[in-house]
Amino acid sequence: MPLTPVKTPKVVKSLFPNYVWDIDTTEKEIYLTFDDGPTPEITEWTLDVLAKYNAKATFFCIGANVEKHPDIFKKIIQSGHVIGNHTQDHLKGWKTSKTAYLNNIAQAQKVLNAQIQNSEFRILNLFRPPYGKITPKQGKALMALGYNIVMWDVLSFDWDKTVTPEECFNNVISKVKNGSIIVFHDSVKASKNMQYALPKVLEYYTGKGYVFKGLDSI
Repeated sequence: MPLTPVKTPKVVKSLFPNYVWDIDTTEKEIYLTFDDGPTPEITEWTLDVLAKYNAKATFFCIGANVEKHPDIFKKIIQSGHVIGNHTQDHLKGWKTSKTAYLNNIAQAQKVLNAQIQNSEFRILNLFRPPYGKITPKQGKALMALGYNIVMWDVLSFDWDKTVTPEECFNNVISKVKNGSIIVFHDSVKASKNMQYALPKVLEYYTGKGYVFKGLDSI
């Protein structure tokens, strides 16, 4: 298993209290998120599976992928899911200057907004840093611009080739609590594990009376 923990430790959350790690609730609510799309076939498959369980989610989209696949992006919106910004080119914040990082995020936001012209849909200022790597200065600047920086409570590790599909599923169900934000990826790299684990996660928690919601109320 990877060194990064499946469950984000409380001490990490306490070091960055202004970031969104989970939702404080006593209700049976779970927040699925999907990074790196839209991706042909995989994102559409994800939307179909979510629909079977009347589940809503948040998709953190890469601007360049939205430009390549605008029709799939619009399907996410039409399906009633929430959209977040995942940079234009999947930049690693730790290796990027603050100015370049903010410009890349602004570029992505412009791409996202261009796709919803003449629509009632409103893109929220949600941002997830690729790899979870963002410097304090970058984070402070983004929050000053009105962004909510969304991290996670539980990582599925769907992208990790050393993790089996069964382990991916178990990563989620062994660590989730009320209000957990879970990371999956609608990407080619993660598809094998994600496509195994997601339907099982939806079935497992639906059977326990949970509701899957988008991050549109933070």
